[in-house]
Amino acid sequence: MFICPVCNGLQSLQMQCLNCNQIMNNQGRVADYFDEYSPYLQDEGLKMIDGDSCSSLNHTCVHLLYCFNCGNEQSYAIEENNT
Repeated sequence: MFICPVCNGLQSLQMQCLNCNQIMNNQGRVADYFDEYSPYLQDEGLKMIDGDSCSSLNHTCVHLLYCFNCGNEQSYAIEENNT
């Protein structure tokens, strides 16, 4: 079983904004924003529609990052750990 270390609180995600170099805020998994039931669905099924065509094969979890300073949004794929 593969788990996302960021989703499970094992590590934090800190990235600088490409526009203004401020630290971006992790908004969680991209797939959680599809509809009100997304956070409750199986992870592997959601990986088919998370915007990364290889996230299921590569065992990555795609997170949304947001910069409160300039409003920049970007996605970032996090490598999952095998438990």
